Amino acid sequence: MNCNTDCPILEKKGVKPTSNRILVLKALIAAARPMSLAELEKAIGTMDRSSIFRTLTLFAASHVVHAIEDGSGILHYEVCDGEDECTLADMHTHFYCERCHRTFCFKSIHIPAIDMPEGFTMHSVNYMVKGICPHCADRR
Repeated sequence: MNCNTDCPILEKKGVKPTSNRILVLKALIAAARPMSLAELEKAIGTMDRSSIFRTLTLFAASHVVHAIEDGSGILHYEVCDGEDECTLADMHTHFYCERCHRTFCFKSIHIPAIDMPEGFTMHSVNYMVKGICPHCADRR
């Protein structure tokens, strides 16, 4: 557990840095792509599913992470870049591989601006592209 690099991320969002929370945050940062609850459970190995889920729920409510629904019915979680909340920079394109079922971030491909009709307030956007990733395409 390295509180020097991970604790400030949590503290800025008002989340007390416990060992379990730091483990989940480290796993998400190390993955560098959105991860599902099952993927996090496998990556961490020392935490049970319910503890990871409670941590993710707290992280989402505190804007440490945002959840992405990729169309498979499974949420994937990704660390927010914003200081206080998820920002427009967090609203980037994601890619879902229909073979390996992994979700990838394309942070350099931004979602086009959306002009909302009067009275509507946008909180988030889920822009998902589906297809086959290069790794799966090479296996053909």
